[in-house]
Amino acid sequence: MPVKVKICGVRTVADAVAAAEAGADFLGVNFHPASPRCVGADTARAIVAAVPGVPCIGVFVDRPADEVARTARDVGLAGVQLHGSERAADCGPLRGLRVVKALHARPGGDLVAAAAEWPDAWLLIDAWVPGVAGGTGRTVDPEALRGLPADRLFVAGGLRPDNVADVVRRVRPFAVDVASGVERAPGVKDHGKVAEFIRRAHAA
Repeated sequence: MPVKVKICGVRTVADAVAAAEAGADFLGVNFHPASPRCVGADTARAIVAAVPGVPCIGVFVDRPADEVARTARDVGLAGVQLHGSERAADCGPLRGLRVVKALHARPGGDLVAAAAEWPDAWLLIDAWVPGVAGGTGRTVDPEALRGLPADRLFVAGGLRPDNVADVVRRVRPFAVDVASGVERAPGVKDHGKVAEFIRRAHAA
């Protein structure tokens, strides 16, 4: 089965439609105020409405679970991505939503143990940069992914059209996730790069 592709950090309806037409399996809309890809609820709602066939995932960083759940219902999100230091025990209000838990590949960290705390979530593995939640463009060493459940695994961090196929072939994850690797400026998607990324990932 071809790998799934999530185009994250979508900020406009035009970018969402272009990604959907190119074959994106998921779109990500970012609600983290510190991110150059952050959008408000009205924009997110318009994006979701414009691509009814593509599940949209909201990205949140260390927000209360009840707030995340309210936003998800209000906007019409198919799922939520928790990209901070959230704990599974605090996520009761998210019951019924698909949860993607981002884990950072820290030097000396134990990703397998961290993943075990989220047995029902999809797992997004991102590069670790001190003080930055995500979207850094740094790559993750595929060796760090050993022992993780491939059927729940999203690989992120430093992916681009020119390297995504190699990562897919080496890791065989459920999905790959990209934001900065298909942009011409922070938060501004390059539709040509988006289409090429999706094509190469699906073909790998």
